Amino acid sequence: MSDHAGLGVFILLTLLFPIAAMAGAWLFRPKPAATMEKMLPYECGVDTKGPTWIRFRVNFFLYALVFLAFDVETIFLFPWAVKFKSLGLFAFGEMLIFIFILALGLWYAWKEGALEWY
Repeated sequence: MSDHAGLGVFILLTLLFPIAAMAGAWLFRPKPAATMEKMLPYECGVDTKGPTWIRFRVNFFLYALVFLAFDVETIFLFPWAVKFKSLGLFAFGEMLIFIFILALGLWYAWKEGALEWY
C-alpha cells in the first residue's frame, strides 16, 4: 500500500468512525414520549424565578483560563520529578527557568487584576 493510500484510509476512518458512533447513538437511544414535564429545562429540580439569562462578569472566565494555564503547566512538573535523579543538573536548570516563567505569568496576571474577586 502506498503512502497516499494509507493516508486516504486514515482520513476515511477518521470521518467514518464519529459518524457511525453518532448514528448508532441516535438509533439506539431511548425515545420517551414528549410530555410537558419532560420538555422543561432541568434546573436541579427547582423552577427559576425571574430572568434566567443574565450576564456573567468576564473575570469568572479569566479565573478559569488562569487556572487552566497553570494547571496544565504544573502537570509537566510530574514527569520531571519522577526522573529527577537521572536527568542531571542541566534539567534542573531548565526546570528553574520553567518555574520562573510560570511565576512571571502569575505576577503578570496579578498585576493586571485578573485575580481580583469583585
